[in-house]
Amino acid sequence: MTQTWIITGATRGFGRALAESALSAGDNVVAAVRRPEGVFDLEAEYPDRCLVVKFDARDTTAAADLVKDTNDHFGQLDVLVNNAGRAVVGAVEEVSDAQLRELMDLHLFGPAALVRAALPGMRERGSGTIVQMSSQGGRQSFPGVAAYSASKFALEGWSESLAGEVGRFGIRVMLVEPSRFRTGFNGADVLEFAEPSETYRDVLSAVRADMAGADGAQEGDPARAADIIVSLVHGDDVPLRLPLGSEAVERLTRAYRRDLEGVERWAETARSADFTDVPPSARPI
Repeated sequence: MTQTWIITGATRGFGRALAESALSAGDNVVAAVRRPEGVFDLEAEYPDRCLVVKFDARDTTAAADLVKDTNDHFGQLDVLVNNAGRAVVGAVEEVSDAQLRELMDLHLFGPAALVRAALPGMRERGSGTIVQMSSQGGRQSFPGVAAYSASKFALEGWSESLAGEVGRFGIRVMLVEPSRFRTGFNGADVLEFAEPSETYRDVLSAVRADMAGADGAQEGDPARAADIIVSLVHGDDVPLRLPLGSEAVERLTRAYRRDLEGVERWAETARSADFTDVPPSARPI
């Protein structure tokens, strides 16, 4: 059955690959992008099934119109992909409030507004899929990427709650957690570096060099990743979290084991904080 997608940030990277994969599968795609000229070729190749809309994913006031335009053009919205994103590299003391807020707008507030706009129609039909493009950095973090991880951690927590709220209405939520893929993410025109300070220059020198030097050398193939996501959306079984790429699987496995070991190590200390005359919780969550 033909499905209609909204994909933000579809000019390149994961967004472009997802648009191409969905269109190849026979679906309709609304490419919501800041630079429409970057996807005019897709609209020309699929004139009846691809609609290009100028859209800034940070603009929460534009979300309702994007969903309305999609419904007016294709009749309904089946799949929402919040994909637009980028990173700022720098120590916590180096990243400004403005830089941190901009990432929160892009990775949390913008996607939240689009989800709110999409839910009524999906709920009325009793079906729909929301794909949140997170990152392995949305489940673990490391020095130099605090701002990026903070925004993706926020998206993950928000989306996990969302999944529990809308599942009963037939709406599915999938958090995609990629490792490094050959997208434009590490490109010089996308990746932003905070002004380095003398305090952290040496501490983060290897991280900065690694992030800047990764463009074009990443092990992940966006086209293969897109085909996996489209296949899952078309199927019956959608995971809440989908690590993508070998590095993501290995690093997240280590992170989960580390966190479990920490819980187990401090379990008795943690339990000792409870009142002794209160029975174990029987709450539904």
